[in-house]
Amino acid sequence: QVQLVESGGGLVQAGESLRLSCAGSGIILSINDMAWHRQAPGIQRELVARITGDGDTNYADSVKDRFTISLDNAKNTVYLQMDSLKPEDTAVYYCEAEFRIGATGSTWWGWGQGTQVTVSS
Repeated sequence: QVQLVESGGGLVQAGESLRLSCAGSGIILSINDMAWHRQAPGIQRELVARITGDGDTNYADSVKDRFTISLDNAKNTVYLQMDSLKPEDTAVYYCEAEFRIGATGSTWWGWGQGTQVTVSS
């Protein structure tokens, strides 16, 4: 069974940094891609950043030059380094992943449980 476990959220002041981690567990053969999304109260969930297994990345305009997504293929783990945090970055951050798994290399897709990030002004 494949699971995603997130960590690293918390409460910080504006201008500070946080690093989120999301680790995949189970029989994972390879990573197709992993991503971070966020959802603030009353707002639709939005994509923050995505990275492919080959390392190609894309970011939401609102986080470009402040957030960095990276991947450790050996650990099946994606990171989100968040610098210069703003109050508007406050949200629950969710990890999303697509893996090739098991003996047959079938595709698995799923979400993590979410981790709260709160930025005070």
